[in-house]
Amino acid sequence: MKYYLDEDLSPKIAEILRKNHIDAVSAHEVGMLQAADIEQLERASSESRCLVTRNRNDFICLTVQFFNEHRPHTGVLIVPYTLPGDRFLTIAKAIIKHHSKHSKDTMEPYAIDFIEA
Repeated sequence: MKYYLDEDLSPKIAEILRKNHIDAVSAHEVGMLQAADIEQLERASSESRCLVTRNRNDFICLTVQFFNEHRPHTGVLIVPYTLPGDRFLTIAKAIIKHHSKHSKDTMEPYAIDFIEA
């Protein structure tokens, strides 16, 4: 599974994931800072990447919108606010744990999942 980290997550998390042989990019690294949420999701989906974000409510609404409009969607993985944003290694380890539990190349279309600490 490939991941696209929304701009609300540090690019350091993507670096940690890559060091652990997980294909991950950050919105920071690909010039998508200050892009609208819909653009972030379109970018992730166009690259068959699961979007990882802390922005739960907006991306749940966008998932419903994409489903209703039959638009490509490769899943959303939500990082809960109970995990502090500056705990890069903790967040990366939780994503690695999620990755190890999902042996498929991608999440189910329109899937929304939450990482566990």
